[in-house]
Amino acid sequence: MIPLAERMRPRTLDEYTGQEHLVGQGKVLRKAIESENIPSFILWGPPGVGKTTLASLMANMLKRPFFSLSAINSGVKDIRETIAKAEKNRFFDAPNPILFIDEIHRFSKSQQDSLLGAVEKGIVTLIGATTENPSFEVISALLSRCQVYVLKPLEKDQLIGLIKNAIVEDDYLKKKKIELQETDVLLRLCGGDARKLYNIVELVCNSNSNSDETILINNETVQEVIQRNIAMYDKGGEQHYDIISAFIKSIRGSDPNGAVYWLARMIEGGEDPKFICRRMVISAAEDIGLANPNALLMATTCFQAVNMIGYPEGRIIMSEAAIYLANSPKSNSAYAAINSSQALVRETGDLPVPLHLRNAPTKLMKDLNYGKDYKYAHSYEGNFTQEEFLPDEVKGRKIYEPQENGAEKKTIEQLKRFWGDKYGY
Repeated sequence: MIPLAERMRPRTLDEYTGQEHLVGQGKVLRKAIESENIPSFILWGPPGVGKTTLASLMANMLKRPFFSLSAINSGVKDIRETIAKAEKNRFFDAPNPILFIDEIHRFSKSQQDSLLGAVEKGIVTLIGATTENPSFEVISALLSRCQVYVLKPLEKDQLIGLIKNAIVEDDYLKKKKIELQETDVLLRLCGGDARKLYNIVELVCNSNSNSDETILINNETVQEVIQRNIAMYDKGGEQHYDIISAFIKSIRGSDPNGAVYWLARMIEGGEDPKFICRRMVISAAEDIGLANPNALLMATTCFQAVNMIGYPEGRIIMSEAAIYLANSPKSNSAYAAINSSQALVRETGDLPVPLHLRNAPTKLMKDLNYGKDYKYAHSYEGNFTQEEFLPDEVKGRKIYEPQENGAEKKTIEQLKRFWGDKYGY
């Protein structure tokens, strides 16, 4: 029998659940469909939120040929053969085909390179799906040719709605007597993945061979049928996000024991080491920052070393880095400063660069006073002189706020010595 998840796959956008920010009335993808002019794009989001379904729906609604590849089992040869098939459509004046690539982040650079020409020439409209940040996993040349749309996890009410709809709409389930009593364990086990949700519901319903008996879907029956440890690491579901969160929070909380424990959980679960190392690089900048700038060097070196040697030896390097980060003094001043600065920019708009700070490579610019009265710091004692580096509208605004740790205490003293009362340090 066709799996429930496939039987319940929506056939129209009105049946599609979630992603209102993309497919709701007046939103970007719905407008693209209505205009019959969709760009190449990448859908980025967790498993089971409708990436494949959305791509298929768009192809059906636009009556476009639909080619599908999975990066897990497709190579350059498969890509070229598919593009060759798509190219034949041009000779028959057929609609521009859609090429859907699932798990596009798993493609190597050469595999991604093989897509560039077809996307550039419009031979295919590429729709990629990924659970990983495309900024890290998709080559810049391909990324520049595609829009990136972020899909959000399905919410609790949406998931419960999917269950109720399946019970009354599916040709097989509606013949059974099913009573939905509780959903806590069911939702926890599916981890926001609609496909996994349908699979669990189907397992529970199929576990009762007596067609006359009411099937109760509650916490006890779900747990009994699934018979799995809900704490098991699942790198494709909710645990993927929960455990990396626990890992980073252990580092932020200066607990090397917790950090190494959660690191081991990810390693034992087969997590991609690059994913772990990237998060350590981010934590080194966000949580440790200027309290210990060497932490960023340690995390970056860890990423490079692990990328070179992989498992199993890479686990030792990751352990060393995780312990070092957890034991480092903490400061989020750099993180807070860029957030504050971006908020200020959004509030004040594109303020003009003061004339004395502008570059003056031509005579005309010099005649317009570009660069005039700029004070070259190295011409002054101690390589410093007071100068105004902010636009007049925001001058004197303190954006960077050093914190009370050994390294930044020295920074505060220097800022006071340099700037006096100007910024209030």
